[in-house]
Amino acid sequence: MAINVEGALKEIYTLSLPLGSEIVTLESAVHRVLAEVVIASHSLPSFDNSAMDGYAVRVEDAGKTLKQSCVIFAGDGDEIRMVEDQCIRIMTGAKIPQGCEAIVPIEEVRVENDSVALPHTIKPSQHIRLKGEDIQSGMQLLDIGTQLYAHHIALLASQGITHIRVYRRPKVALFSSGNELKMHFESLGANQLYNTNTPTFASRAAELGCDVIFTGTAEDTLESIQNHIRNALSADLVITSGGVSVGDADYTKAAFTSLGFEGSFESVDIKPGKPTTFGRIGNTLILNLPGNPLAAALCFELFGQSAILALSGRSDKYLSTITTRIANPFKMKKGRRSLIPGWFDGATFTPSPVFGPGMVLPLSRANAFMMVDASVEGFEEGSEVKIIPTRWCMSSTVQHSLVTD
Repeated sequence: MAINVEGALKEIYTLSLPLGSEIVTLESAVHRVLAEVVIASHSLPSFDNSAMDGYAVRVEDAGKTLKQSCVIFAGDGDEIRMVEDQCIRIMTGAKIPQGCEAIVPIEEVRVENDSVALPHTIKPSQHIRLKGEDIQSGMQLLDIGTQLYAHHIALLASQGITHIRVYRRPKVALFSSGNELKMHFESLGANQLYNTNTPTFASRAAELGCDVIFTGTAEDTLESIQNHIRNALSADLVITSGGVSVGDADYTKAAFTSLGFEGSFESVDIKPGKPTTFGRIGNTLILNLPGNPLAAALCFELFGQSAILALSGRSDKYLSTITTRIANPFKMKKGRRSLIPGWFDGATFTPSPVFGPGMVLPLSRANAFMMVDASVEGFEEGSEVKIIPTRWCMSSTVQHSLVTD
């Protein structure tokens, strides 16, 4: 009996655990996932400093004309104190002198020779960046499971961090099989097709931050497929397509079973994608997706992406959706939960006009899909729908329903 999507995802999350960690340089940490909590080692700013080019003054000197005593530049290390009836020229980022209560921007004063006429209103602490107003020493900056982006790198650099502990990238192994399929770098014979699934899995796994290995093309023999499986078991996740449905005339299912495959589920109640299989051999996860290209690609987005996010150690490992409205009326057959590709333009979602499980073109022209409940027969224009992007990752730390009903 086919498992529902929620049950399938639960099995995937149960088996897909974060991998070991490694230490990398800050320069190579972008898009990696933190395996440690980051605590601030010092405050930012580390001293009170000027937010403007201007004059350091006391509040009580508002409206007065003062003499300029000196100039403080950013990086100056001298300790300077305010003197009565005098002001100090100061540059952005320079340390605030002792006794200074505010900074008056240069455009708000009138300067004649060494005399500086101040405005009549000066607010306490104006244009002063106080020590620790951004970051305080000892505060938690980042948590385990955070995927690092450029602005996280800036945060880490602000603390003088040169190396960081991150989770190891998932290693995904792929191999192809089937006498009727050829890789894109091979010549086609009569009644043969190019294998599009393996390049799809390889490129999407790479986009999701995996290290990808391709073990080659297996011959349609039990021994050949077994050898390819053995060569792939050093990976964290093996992804294949086709060959395990009931009635398939090849040796893929028998080869996996002979090598100790422990299945979590063997089919999913979804269209397209029912023959999706998931389990493991030892510590290596096995995901076998449908053989039809569009079905395989959509099910990769749903099941393969979920496994990879979880293996990566991401705290936001759960797929999430964007709520939008459908651009035009759409009719469909009810009876099974369905995956519908289409295009999201930032305001509405337009389902692909023509698509089928064996097609390649529709998904190349789509950037999202919706998963529609089995009871739905269609949508009126403007109906609210949930979509899952395929060209960027939309995920959450909390698991939500992905279904449009």
